[in-house]
Amino acid sequence: MAVDVVTEVVIDRPVAEVAGYAGDPGNAPAWYLNIESVEWLTPPPLRVGSRAAFVAHFLGRRLAYTYEIVELVPGERLVMRTAQGPFPMETTYRWQPEGEGHTRMTLRNRGEPSGFAAVAAPVLAAAMRRANRKDLAMLKQLLEA
Repeated sequence: MAVDVVTEVVIDRPVAEVAGYAGDPGNAPAWYLNIESVEWLTPPPLRVGSRAAFVAHFLGRRLAYTYEIVELVPGERLVMRTAQGPFPMETTYRWQPEGEGHTRMTLRNRGEPSGFAAVAAPVLAAAMRRANRKDLAMLKQLLEA
């Protein structure tokens, strides 16, 4: 069973500011509550082919995985896919203007869990949805402060 979770938030900051901050993997531990660390595996700046190693805690487990940037349209869209990790996952950030000086950020996580994770996909999706809401709320709080 596939997991496909979409979460959105409107942040009272311009698109360039939101995309610049959220699109930098080095900032992820500040606004993703479950991400403990990020290490660049390729030199910045971010571009298609860039890779970063993430360490996170999710559902009581430590997860280590590597994301590779597969699509980048600055200020509009960023797509990352796991190049290595517990199960194939794709994360998409989309930034759209929402009135004067506001940004709608959409966070989408989708993947195909296998083994036990496949059986637990509905629970996994619900937990991801809760975590994503908290993460976007933290991002909003940080950028609007």
